[in-house]
This record gives sequence, C-alpha cells and structure tokens, in this order.
Amino acid sequence: MPAMLTFGEKEESIEYQPRVGCYGIIFNEDRTKVGVVNIHDRYFLPGGGKEGNESDVDCLKREVLEEMGCDVQVNEFIGKAQRYFYSQHYNDYYLSIGHFYTCQLGEKIMEPIEEDHVYEMVEIEVAIERLIHEHQSWAIQHALGLN
Repeated sequence: MPAMLTFGEKEESIEYQPRVGCYGIIFNEDRTKVGVVNIHDRYFLPGGGKEGNESDVDCLKREVLEEMGCDVQVNEFIGKAQRYFYSQHYNDYYLSIGHFYTCQLGEKIMEPIEEDHVYEMVEIEVAIERLIHEHQSWAIQHALGLN
C-alpha cells in the first residue's frame, strides 16, 4: 500500500497529536464552486474530527449538522491525506489525518450549533488558495481530477 500523501514538515523533536477527521467536498451543479466553512475569514472544508468508534459517514453527518444545520448525503470516497501543523488556537502540534468524500447537501434540519461557522459556496480557485489546510486543497483538486 502506498504511503499516505503528507503535507507540512514533521519536526523530529515534537510530539504531534493525531486527529482523524472526515471532510465533505460539496460542489455546485456545474462544479465551478465548492462549499467551505468560513470561520472568522479562515476557510475549511465542512467536517471535523471523529468521535469514539464513529464511522466516517456518521462523523460527516454529525459535523455538517453541527456546523450548518443540514443533512448531507455522503457519496464517493476521494482519498486520505495528512498534514503536520502547529495550531495557535490550541497551542499544540497536530497531525491532521483527513478522510475526504464528495457529498450533496440535504435539507436544513435545525439552526447550526457552531454560530461562528458560516457555510459559503466559493469559486474553486478561491477555495484551493484560501483553505487553511493544504490536504483539504489537495482533496478538492483530486476530486476534480486535477492532480
């Protein structure tokens, strides 16, 4: 099995906290825009960290419901990639291991729990350039067959 695609640099003297997450790639109908979650002008793909023995699909459904208040249909598995990084917000080092899926946004079920998370459809190029995590940008390009 090939090694997982890795972004960021691992510093040998640092202990990284592994964090497995599941993320949705939601395109508009003509695949010119993709959905992102804007948190204080910082872009992320919808989704987040797995809890307990949660499946990828259950994780994505829970995260999208919390962030956007919507149901989501999880479609095709795109791939996995990881990124080493330091989080200033949490003052810790992380290894983010992302599982990426194409999805379709469903009906709004409730108001989002995460009030500072604003869902937006943005041009593909804008998302790729502005996503905080490189492996999320890679996933969009991979879903479009660009890499």
